[in-house]
Amino acid sequence: MSNATTVESVIALCEELWPAAYAEGWDTVGLAVGDPGAEAERILMALDPTDAVVEEAVAGEYDLLFTHHPLLLRGVTSVHSGTLKGGAVSALIRAGIAQFNAHTNADSVVGGVSDVLIEALGVRASVPLVQSATAPEGVGLGRVGNLPAPAAVEQLARRLAEVLDPTATGVRIAGDPAATVTRVAALGGAGDSLFDEVRASGAEVYVTSDLRHHPASEARDTAHRTGGTPHLIDISHWAAEALWLDRAADQLSSAAETAGLDLDITVSRIPTDPWVMRIDQQPQED
Repeated sequence: MSNATTVESVIALCEELWPAAYAEGWDTVGLAVGDPGAEAERILMALDPTDAVVEEAVAGEYDLLFTHHPLLLRGVTSVHSGTLKGGAVSALIRAGIAQFNAHTNADSVVGGVSDVLIEALGVRASVPLVQSATAPEGVGLGRVGNLPAPAAVEQLARRLAEVLDPTATGVRIAGDPAATVTRVAALGGAGDSLFDEVRASGAEVYVTSDLRHHPASEARDTAHRTGGTPHLIDISHWAAEALWLDRAADQLSSAAETAGLDLDITVSRIPTDPWVMRIDQQPQED
């Protein structure tokens, strides 16, 4: 006979899989909405707690909405239903749905977001770009490792284009698409703050998201002066991290089965990438 499955018991499983202690100091992880003692047998997993995802959770009568990104990352002074965050909180409370997230703790943990991303490129043994000082070996932000065989930068970009969910922004390369590389660094989510760590790791190509004009330009100028690497592959933030959701669902399901808990887990297929269209420009004729 299964034990009662509550929000609190699901959180306990999540704490084993993605310990909150592994989260960055600026981050907000854990239960944002809901009663720890409430029933939580039906779970919807998604990357972002957008209005569309909250509506899906309400319409599907789920007990708990598990997201990667926090609903309440930055402080708010009101949660009345007319505000952006208050509207989501109110909708969840009215429907009796708890909301929980695992963010940078899921990025850093072994087998987490960045591991799934770098494994999609064929790298099977990797180490963190930034080892967490307060966690076991192997826990930290980003990953770096060697490909089983050298590959062109464009080949890696095309492999990502096949594996990731399609987005309007697609996959972009900065550097030489024809360059042959062996050592790869990857970080799911925004990664332009770790260029120094990428260079120190010896990575010849860096896969990440949300690369802005100036940091990317400066990174390539620095590379040009120091041997040409790393080349850059920029992918959608949503697509990079959504790749992890199916593995997370499997991990949580297995943990629940081991604990004797009944969980019905669904991964949302709503695309929460904010960009919906790209118009390719054609060169103008003289």
